[in-house]
Amino acid sequence: MKRAFKTLMLGGALTAAVALGAAAPTMAQTLQPGAIQMMQPAPSLNLSAYGEVRAAPDMATISFGVQTEAATAQEAMRDNATRMTQVMAALRRAGIAERDVQTSGLNLSAQYDYVQNEPPKLRGYQAVNRVTVTINDLSKVGTTADAVVAAGVNQIDGISFGLKDPSAAEDRARQLAVRALQAKAQLYAQALNVQLAGIRNLSEGGGYSPAPPQPMFAARAMAMESRDSTPVAAGELTVRIDITGVYDIAR
Repeated sequence: MKRAFKTLMLGGALTAAVALGAAAPTMAQTLQPGAIQMMQPAPSLNLSAYGEVRAAPDMATISFGVQTEAATAQEAMRDNATRMTQVMAALRRAGIAERDVQTSGLNLSAQYDYVQNEPPKLRGYQAVNRVTVTINDLSKVGTTADAVVAAGVNQIDGISFGLKDPSAAEDRARQLAVRALQAKAQLYAQALNVQLAGIRNLSEGGGYSPAPPQPMFAARAMAMESRDSTPVAAGELTVRIDITGVYDIAR
C-alpha cells in the first residue's frame, strides 16, 4: 500500500508540473506589448524653481532689557522693577500701545567672585528683565530706542524689520516661481526633443519669515552724545517662494 501511494503522489506531481508548463506560454501570450508598456512608469521631468521679490518693511521689533545688581535678591528685583516701570512709562509716552509690548525674559541669578585655590565668594545678585517691543511706525524706531535708554534700559539685544501683511509679496513671488518653472520645463523639453503632456504635481516651500534680530551697537553712547535720534536704516526684505513640479512627457 505504501509503495502504491508513493507512485500515485509522484504521478500527481508530474501532472501538476505539466499543467503549469502548459499554462506559462498561454499567460505570456496574453501580455500584449501595449500592456507591458503601460506597466512601465511614464517618463517625466522633476524640476524646481523659485521666485523672489524685495519689499520695504513696515514694522520693526526691538528687544532690550534692564539689568540691576544688589547685595540681596530682593534689592536686585526691587531696583529692577523701579527702572522697568520707568521704561514702560517712556514707551507709553512714545506712543507704543500696550499690546505691542511683551516681556520676553525675567532672570535672577547669584553672582560670585572666583579666586584661585579659594571657594567662590557670593558678591550679590543680578536681576534682568527683557522686553520685546513692536513698532508699527518706522519713523519712531530711533526715538523709541533713545527714550527707553534714557528711562533706564542698559541692554539692547537687537532690532529686526518685518512686514505686517506679507501675502502680497508672497503671491508675487509665487507668480515669478511658476514662470521660472514653466520656462525651465520648456527648455528641457526642447533640449530633449520631446513634448510636455502637462504638470502632474506641484509643491511649494519657503515663504516669508521675519529676519532675526540684528545688534544695535553703542545705542546708549549714541543717545547720550547726540541730540538727534539714533539713526536706523530699514532697508529691504527678501520674500522667496520655492516650488517643485513634475511634468509628464508625451509618449
